[in-house]
Formats: sequence, C-alpha cells, structure tokens
Amino acid sequence: MRILLVEDDAAIVAALSNLLESEGYEVASSSRQDEAVGLLESSSYDLALLDVSLEQGSGFAVCAAAREKAPAMPVMFLTASDDEYSTVAGLDMGAIDYIAKPFRARELLARINAALRRTQGTAAQLVLGDVEIDPVSATVRKRGSEIVLSALEYRLLLLFAQHAGSLVSRERMRNALWDSAGEYVSDNAINVYIKRLRERIEDDPSDPKIIVTVRGLGYKAGN
Repeated sequence: MRILLVEDDAAIVAALSNLLESEGYEVASSSRQDEAVGLLESSSYDLALLDVSLEQGSGFAVCAAAREKAPAMPVMFLTASDDEYSTVAGLDMGAIDYIAKPFRARELLARINAALRRTQGTAAQLVLGDVEIDPVSATVRKRGSEIVLSALEYRLLLLFAQHAGSLVSRERMRNALWDSAGEYVSDNAINVYIKRLRERIEDDPSDPKIIVTVRGLGYKAGN
C-alpha cells in the first residue's frame, strides 16, 4: 500500500518514512502544497498523512484536493495545530483522524493500519491450504489461530492467494510490491522475503507445502 506523507519537517519525514517502510508501505513525501497536489494528480495512494502548516501552502488545501481527486482515500492529519478550530476544520473536511504532535510512533502506526483495514471493502475470504486470509480485516489465521505478519509479508501472501494455482514469478512480485516506488529488489532479497513468510505460515518451512518453489521460474501457491 502507498502512503502520501505531506510534512515540512525533514526529521519527521525521515522518521515516519523509515517506520512505514519497515512495515512494508511505500511512502511518497512532499513539504509543499503544490507539489503534494501534483502527486495526487499523477499517482494513486491508499492513505494521505498531512500536516496543516507547510513550507508553502496548507494541508487543508491538500485535503480538499484529495477529497476531490480520490474521495475514497482516507486522510489523516498529523500536526502541531491542535486547537479546537483546526481539529474541527480538518474533520469537517472529511479527515478520518486528527493526531496532535508530539505523537507516539506505534500508536500512529496502529491508527494507520486501522484506517486502511476499514477501507479495504468487502472482499471475500481467501484460502491457501489451512491458511485463511480475510482482506476486510487484514487478518490471517492458520487452523483458527491468528498469524501476525508485517505489512509486506501480508501483501506478499495476498498476492499468492489472488493467483493461487498460477506461477508467480519474481518479476511479478517486483511489479506488484515494489516497482511503483522505483526500487529494484534483487532475486536474493525476494528469496529472503519468501523464507520469512514461509516461517510464519508453513508447518515445516524447510519442506513448504503452501508456497512451493518452481525452480528457475519463481513460486506457486495452491489451495
């Protein structure tokens, strides 16, 4: 999933980008109103995280543009402007949350995850072997017990579930999970991600049954 971060404090941008990317999110950032609106026009995002006071312009204007260009995308404010007027204005514009600085990183991440879960729609449950994936709540269970995955591990599992029975090449994984960020991920790195996912979902990761290797071509998951 892709997050648009609009913030003019470089230190906060760096810290939030590292936090979100460690969870598997792709982050595009801007410190200016006009640039942020341009990003909304040129690409799609799953969530926008906005400051009110920007280097040039206002986060409120970016929110208005987001509501026009991507009305289904959740918008959250993360700002030092925590007076009642600003809070009410942001919520009245359609923001789903308004968080004051300073903030707690893990709490912010939990709120972002919750917002994205609420906007994932009503997709049907997916099954791979004895692993069940609920795209609505973004939860994964194996024989009824919940499995905790990182955002990247979840997206990778979802990709396999959506292409169950079909070959999933490393190139397809790159295009689906990383290509839009302009980032190249090596085959070895992909192998590591697969290994970590197998450790979460397989009974015996050394003898995988859910996600199997198709030597020289990629991987394949079956029901």
